[in-house]
Amino acid sequence: MIALETLHQKLGLAEPGAESRGVFWLNPGDKSLREVTQAMNEIGARFITITAYQLPGDEGFRLEYHWDLDGCLLGLPFQITGKSIDSIFDICEAADWIEREIHEEYAIDFAGRQYEPLLLRATDTIGVNLREEVKK
Repeated sequence: MIALETLHQKLGLAEPGAESRGVFWLNPGDKSLREVTQAMNEIGARFITITAYQLPGDEGFRLEYHWDLDGCLLGLPFQITGKSIDSIFDICEAADWIEREIHEEYAIDFAGRQYEPLLLRATDTIGVNLREEVKK
């Protein structure tokens, strides 16, 4: 079992994480999402899900990647100002479904992957959950 106090070193992150409301949050710093995902795979963490938030105005989106490590919930936030972030599906197959759902709901492109037909209703369009002022 890896001690949470030294987890950032195992992941190659610059600063230690902090616990908040049952989640041990880590700051990815200058590490890319794909680098962090590879490091998580190497330490045996299990991918759980991605939570997406549309930020106010034109601030973009916050994507929180959640992992389980020996029963501890880990969170890694990534803020994107555009509508694109790298896909991790090819190195973490469990991310497939949630990347597709976030793509459909918020029109975020997960670069480096192909999309199957829409999971939503046939009459829905990409970005179905975006606030009106962002859809325009």
